[in-house]
Amino acid sequence: MRFTVIILLLTLFSLNKLCESNSSCKAWLVQSIPTDMPHLSQVPGVLSTGDVLRWLAANSTRRLDVIAQYWQLLASPDDPRTGDYGYTREQMQEFGAHQGAAVYQALDDAADRNVSIRLLSHSGIYPTFNLEPSKLASGRPNVKNVTLLLKDWWGSGIVHAKVWISDNRDVYIGSANNDWKSLTQVKEVGIYLAGCHGIAKKVEVYFNNLWKLASLNSSAYTKTVMDQQWQVERKVPCWSHFIKPKERCKSPLPRYVKTRHVSGYPILSDPYMFEASTQTPGSNYSTKLPQVNYLSFAPPELSFGSYQSDEQAWIDTIKSVGARETVRINTMDWLGQSQYTDQTIYWSSLSSAISEVVFSKNATVKILVAYWAHFINGTDEYLKYLHYTNTLCFSSKYNKCAGKVEIKYYMVPGFNKTGSALQNGTSTGNVYPDFTRVNHGKYVVSNVRAHIGTSNLVWDYFYTTAGVSFGTYNTAIVSQLREIFDADWNSPYAVPIQELESESIFLLSNR
Repeated sequence: MRFTVIILLLTLFSLNKLCESNSSCKAWLVQSIPTDMPHLSQVPGVLSTGDVLRWLAANSTRRLDVIAQYWQLLASPDDPRTGDYGYTREQMQEFGAHQGAAVYQALDDAADRNVSIRLLSHSGIYPTFNLEPSKLASGRPNVKNVTLLLKDWWGSGIVHAKVWISDNRDVYIGSANNDWKSLTQVKEVGIYLAGCHGIAKKVEVYFNNLWKLASLNSSAYTKTVMDQQWQVERKVPCWSHFIKPKERCKSPLPRYVKTRHVSGYPILSDPYMFEASTQTPGSNYSTKLPQVNYLSFAPPELSFGSYQSDEQAWIDTIKSVGARETVRINTMDWLGQSQYTDQTIYWSSLSSAISEVVFSKNATVKILVAYWAHFINGTDEYLKYLHYTNTLCFSSKYNKCAGKVEIKYYMVPGFNKTGSALQNGTSTGNVYPDFTRVNHGKYVVSNVRAHIGTSNLVWDYFYTTAGVSFGTYNTAIVSQLREIFDADWNSPYAVPIQELESESIFLLSNR
């Protein structure tokens, strides 16, 4: 009897600890909204990206891991090599450049507190490259800084993920770069998970895989093969499933998925998902009931356990839409092919998924694509190709199709007036710094599932580029992400593709 009571007490104690752990997990959606957008409706309860990144650094007590494409938290209006050049201090203040400086200062303070910090990024962008993380690491044994060139492993690609992990507990995943402009001059979307130890540990495994990759000699671990899935010859890690089983090497990564070889990369019929009781303080629909979540990663060779590739997660989210319901897609870039490979790869994965739900589920698919100063040639043609689904839907007397595709371009005011203010001592007429005034978020949300990521909708971002996504069936997050999309969709900044004047396309292509 006494033994039974002890066991019961231990069980109750364990359950209480589990409930405490689960109940402490909270999630907020996070946005950056560019200045000078007075006609955009604000969604209540959504946090600011600048605040979240600063909190993550300021509240770190033991460890902080950061994955970034590049660093430019500190503005450079005095450097003629940058897109900030020539703007006055007053203008930089109006642009919100001080928010980037505050995030950098919080990182600097964390380093001074002897927090163990690991910074992993691409080699950076001209002209500062990785100056800021190098400066943070200089003279501090507690700060490690590495760069990773994915081109050495896949023939093209970059570290494109934007992830912060604090104290194995708090996580940011989203579209925001470590750039002051991403906080106040670029529209970003992400998610902030606080007190979520289990999720943080899972994301950290991916971080450790990238960290390990940075220390390896790529020439000893890569092969050039004929990729039967995409019908091109390309470089891949020697443990890739694009290589025949007998010719593969053993993966040197700490954690890695092992599944049988199929044509192309294995699609997981039952990808790993986990239940978590996640409160959403920023939403009116918050619940303490456990709900299903998942993580997905790119490239596929960096997946681990039974985690799905990022491409599969996007497709599965599109296909999760209910009959006659709506799925909403937001991206900066859309291209039905590769962008950076030597041989061009045709890529119809997402387009096919969209057409399938239009036909089979009579779903409405709304797609919002950024239209800005660095718009990709060919985007318009691929979107019109996708839009042709509506014609096919009614093309035959045998069709019982009532779905549709709706596509709009998102045009942040001032997108065509970006760049340095001065060039060779002469005013350029630009109003905002370069690489700003763009809708940069990457997410898809159906009526039941939300997917928030870092990948543009181009082949390269799923097969040669490092990316991380968080997905969930949490009803509060799904509902609030739909609100964010609808605020953009219904704003005057969103223009249907068929209504966009050909003159503006001509002017943009000749900038």
